[in-house]
Amino acid sequence: MLRKIPSLPNIYESYQAVEPIRRIHEQKDIEIFSRSQAFDRIMTFIALLNESVHKKQISDPCLISPQTRRILEMLDNLDSWLNDFPPLENPQRFGNKAFRQWMEQLKQHSTQLLETILPEPLHKAMSELREYFCNSFGNDTRIDYGSGHELSFVACTFIHKTKLLKRYLELVRKIQKTYSLEPAGSHGVWGLDDHQFLPYVWGSSQLIDHPILKPKSILNRDTVNHFSNEYMYFRCIQYILEVKRGPFFEHSPMLNDIASLLSWNKVNTGMTKMFIAEVLKKVPVVQHFKFGNLFPFEELKQQK
Repeated sequence: MLRKIPSLPNIYESYQAVEPIRRIHEQKDIEIFSRSQAFDRIMTFIALLNESVHKKQISDPCLISPQTRRILEMLDNLDSWLNDFPPLENPQRFGNKAFRQWMEQLKQHSTQLLETILPEPLHKAMSELREYFCNSFGNDTRIDYGSGHELSFVACTFIHKTKLLKRYLELVRKIQKTYSLEPAGSHGVWGLDDHQFLPYVWGSSQLIDHPILKPKSILNRDTVNHFSNEYMYFRCIQYILEVKRGPFFEHSPMLNDIASLLSWNKVNTGMTKMFIAEVLKKVPVVQHFKFGNLFPFEELKQQK
């Protein structure tokens, strides 16, 4: 039985427009953040999606709302822009600078894009949503992408649909490959993944109590390829195998160790704890996340 998760607040009723600002600069700010309304809203959303994908395949029938469909169409549009800004052919040490052209177009059209996908009452939150939206696809100064940018997409959409998340992940993976984006905040070989984190959380929830697939199943390439379209976790492993060379236990030792766990439930619990420790409580990852009234930095009031 899954635990009861509180619902998210209705921002339509009480929201007041504000310009989001950075609040995390050093470790002591993380301690404040961990008690904030923003932290609670992020973790509530992650728990809601973790529950919504529980034991479900990506192809399982689900109702796609008009808003979700508009977001999917927008992501397709952003994908097509990659053809307009092909990678520069001259040698470049850290990422391909053509990414900056793609990002510039994104920023120029961000308000228009968001107006097409958001319900009218949310337009008053445009300054905050635009900030999260433009940071969802990487940093054009450093030409990198990491779990902090993934977090921005979660903040921008707040929609728990696996098809939407799957389409976003495929787009950012294509961007990573096209422009050779550097991993942002990566721990190198001892990290979980160079770029993503949340699909491991939600992907392991999909697989809980699966009759055939076990955590160790990721060590079989044929199994990974066969199930990659249905399970986010297996698609993550497939992508790693596409972009990295050498034995899996050498380039991905943490994932290799996690494969020894006996159940997906343990994987899911561990991934959630690791997300808090390695993403939400790491200054280098969340220092660029900005806070306003959608994600208030103020301390969460404890219910009596």
